[in-house]
Amino acid sequence: MPQLDFHWFLPTNGDSRDIVGGGHGVPVGAAGGVRPLTVGYLGQIARSAEQLGFVGALTPTGAWCEDAWLATAMLAEVTERLKFLVAFRPGLISPTLAAQMASTFQRLSGDRLLLNVVTGGEAHEQRAYGDFLDKDARYARADEFLHIVRALWRGETVTHDGEHLRVAEAALSRVPDPAPAIYFGGSSAAALPVAARHSDVYLTWGEPPAQVAEKLARVRAAAAREGRELRFGIRLHVISRDTAEAAWAEADRLLAGISEADIAAVQAGLRRSESEGQRRMLDLHGGSRDGLVVAPNLWAGVGLVRGGAGTALVGSHTEVADRIAEYAALGITEFVLSGYPHLEEAYWFGEGVLPVLRSRGLWRHPAGERGVANAAVPFAGVSPVTVGARE
Repeated sequence: MPQLDFHWFLPTNGDSRDIVGGGHGVPVGAAGGVRPLTVGYLGQIARSAEQLGFVGALTPTGAWCEDAWLATAMLAEVTERLKFLVAFRPGLISPTLAAQMASTFQRLSGDRLLLNVVTGGEAHEQRAYGDFLDKDARYARADEFLHIVRALWRGETVTHDGEHLRVAEAALSRVPDPAPAIYFGGSSAAALPVAARHSDVYLTWGEPPAQVAEKLARVRAAAAREGRELRFGIRLHVISRDTAEAAWAEADRLLAGISEADIAAVQAGLRRSESEGQRRMLDLHGGSRDGLVVAPNLWAGVGLVRGGAGTALVGSHTEVADRIAEYAALGITEFVLSGYPHLEEAYWFGEGVLPVLRSRGLWRHPAGERGVANAAVPFAGVSPVTVGARE
């Protein structure tokens, strides 16, 4: 089994000890107070993730959060090795400008840029940005966009007269070397051909393993038709503790702070979503507090009040490591994780789960043994015994 890479999350929409809403049209909010968003606090999270052994950190995009390009450019100065998985929407800026921005970021950060292509948010949010294309047309435009960007990164001079995009004699004065890896998600029929042609890493949200396996099979087949092989990643929240009881107690605490009125309001908004991935998230819990454990150690409670990724791995450090190994057996090699609050939860996972995976030969610190020595001392509670798994 290949070595696994782990990415953390930079909450540029705010952080809290409770679940923070946002994404897919959900207003930002939390059951408790939101921590003030500052470069200093985001820097704490980024530096901690770097120290603990995360390869990169995802930064979201949309009207509900700060701009991903600007935020990560600031954080590049307070970190050394951490890569930034910058989410952006093709079509809101020209492909030539996007290729130039990525090239500049890659060069000045020391090759620390990764790109998460988000084809489009909800239609009303896209219109707020001046984009009036429907969902399928946005994917067609993304196809053209990535074709142009890839060609520019190869040093080609590009003239393109397409259905959605036009450029004439476009070229970059300096190309990125290496070009940033492209991460791409999407569960609809319109998404898969674009992912197959252009992505380096296909991302899925955290569904039960059987559903993930079915989706990956479809993506592999689409990529094979393009003569390509892709890597695969998964986006999950995580609640990992010394014992399963402590982890589930934290999940119960998060849920206890959410009112039925809040759940109903958020679910009503999410049901209007155009996203196939969002529909699949909603189907896991049906808007109800009942039956939120949708697979061993996979909890759908986050999705009651948050758009987008709505499931969490919950359990002891060993149980969470077991579930990660299960996804890895399906072909997942990259895990994009988060937890509330993001600073503390990075340490729970980094000091609890990563040592277990390291002992199994599934993970090594990106900085090698020096990185392991410089990381924080693992929790004394890390145990090889699996405690009280919920089914």
